[in-house]
Amino acid sequence: MNKLTKRQKDEIAALAALPDERVDTTDVPELMDWDDARRGQFYRPLKKPVTIRLDADVLAWFKAHSDKYQTAINQALRDYISSSAK
Repeated sequence: MNKLTKRQKDEIAALAALPDERVDTTDVPELMDWDDARRGQFYRPLKKPVTIRLDADVLAWFKAHSDKYQTAINQALRDYISSSAK
């Protein structure tokens, strides 16, 4: 990835300092239809292989409800973290 020049950094800082109402977005079409949106297309969190011991019935439930049971377990853990942080 190319490094930003001082001029580019100054331009970005000036834009960031602008209040939202001063930003001209008239040339940007408003996107109302999100049907083709894809989540996670650009950001992929780092994955780490782990060994975890789960109760057999818990693992069986996740496997019965999703072919991607490891992803489902990861999402359940993320949901738990989000609900616990509040």
